[in-house]
Amino acid sequence: MKSTIEVSDALMARTRQFAKANGLTMKATIELSLRKLLEAEPVATKPFKLRKASVGGSGLTDWAKGRSMNELIASSYEGRGE
Repeated sequence: MKSTIEVSDALMARTRQFAKANGLTMKATIELSLRKLLEAEPVATKPFKLRKASVGGSGLTDWAKGRSMNELIASSYEGRGE
């Protein structure tokens, strides 16, 4: 089966060097690499856990209460640029 993949230049250069040093074709080198990867033990991964990053406080200030999100965003950029 023919497939097209994108590989970084550095990885492809290392693969070519490996193939040449071991008297292998690129096809054989890539197939060998894939077989070894697929036959290897599965990599144990822990599920992602978001760390607690909350801050203290009592919510919005009186100034911010009742304002729209667009007003709050616009006020955060006041005095910058233009």
